[in-house]
Amino acid sequence: MGINALKIKIRRQINRTLPPTGLLVLAFLFLPHLSFSQEEKKNIPDGTEGEVLQAGSEDYLKKKKPPNEFEGTYSTLKIGLGYIVDYGAYSQSAVFKQQMDSAGLVFRNKLETRDFRIIMGGVLKTKKTISWKIGFMYDGDQKIWFMRETGLTFGVPKLAGHIFVGRTKEGYSMIKVMNGHSGIAAERQMALDVIPILADGIKYFGFLPKSKIFWNLGYFNNILSTGQSFSTFTWQYVARVGWMPFYNKEKNRFMHIAANLRYGKPLDGKITLKSRPESNPAPQIINTGSFQTDHSSHIGAEFYYSTGKLTIGSEVMMHNFHSKEFEDHKFNGGEVMVSYLFTEAKRPYNTAGSIFGFVPVKKSVFKGGWGEWEAVLKFSSLDLDDGSIHGGKFWRFTPMINWYLSRAVRTEFVYGYGVLDRYNLKGNVQIFQARLQLSLF
Repeated sequence: MGINALKIKIRRQINRTLPPTGLLVLAFLFLPHLSFSQEEKKNIPDGTEGEVLQAGSEDYLKKKKPPNEFEGTYSTLKIGLGYIVDYGAYSQSAVFKQQMDSAGLVFRNKLETRDFRIIMGGVLKTKKTISWKIGFMYDGDQKIWFMRETGLTFGVPKLAGHIFVGRTKEGYSMIKVMNGHSGIAAERQMALDVIPILADGIKYFGFLPKSKIFWNLGYFNNILSTGQSFSTFTWQYVARVGWMPFYNKEKNRFMHIAANLRYGKPLDGKITLKSRPESNPAPQIINTGSFQTDHSSHIGAEFYYSTGKLTIGSEVMMHNFHSKEFEDHKFNGGEVMVSYLFTEAKRPYNTAGSIFGFVPVKKSVFKGGWGEWEAVLKFSSLDLDDGSIHGGKFWRFTPMINWYLSRAVRTEFVYGYGVLDRYNLKGNVQIFQARLQLSLF
């Protein structure tokens, strides 16, 4: 049996056995509760996207817990659910319509599911700190279910961090790592579409409180993910290292500076780069087509400053693709954004993963309050033209309003104005989008 055939057989076997196996594991862990205690309450990373699980003293165990949290003999259990639905409408200039005709693309006003995910996780009741996570997601584009972040997180206090083994985000870029439901803008910037959304491997992440240095180091491969839409690399190494010049946890004031490095081997010696105009109901309007490449290197920089209510941030990056027999190619992009929370909430920062968390809501609309209101301004761009490749350039300016009705319910009202430079033409498009998001994590 060939290597590829063996890999396919292993992957199919895992796809067949993992869901029922996961249920058996849950049944084993979630037996009638026996006594369990620890010396002190602590927050434990639930994977690498910023969510946390709580384990603590008997006093914590006696407290009334949320309806999605349970106590078992061998593990705690927390069940999460997320759903996003988008409506997008578009106003295209005559030149932009001509560009879309050349690309064979059609913009349609539409209402569609963006994201539907089910998450289960917990903390094992062992001497060593170990948490587990299983995630499933419905992909609105592919119309299929697949596994999201799934694996084990091991606490390694002597190394000032945690090690995750399984399927997760690579760790390149704060915005890419963050849970998509906690994002500041409706969509991640276009330049991040070059980086796969998920990967299988091992990741070590940590933070030094005194020096305020943080890091994320990972190795990933496609042994179990070949054939899935996000699997565009055979293997990749990723590093994210940064420093916080100052951090005041009580006032939630900080400055965050980081560099991202990535080195990988594209699958089958070729790759296609493409992106939507940061609106999921829209088609992918810039596209390099498939091109030959032996390996790639990526470099990025992050800067964020926050007072809790005001957040200023920027991420820029360059993607280099190298080939021994064909052209080398270089593509670049980035974004700059400003957000301001008008109400009492402050956007939290999670030092375990060095990323933003979910905006807390002090008094929800459903309890007579106003919820939390946030205004966002954002500019982003991606250039997919280089040498013989004419994938197009697109930039977009985005003002938007986020309304957090409650801890679990969020709406977004988004306007976008963008300009596409492709086919020796420059056309513009206006984007009108509304989103309803349910996040029970």
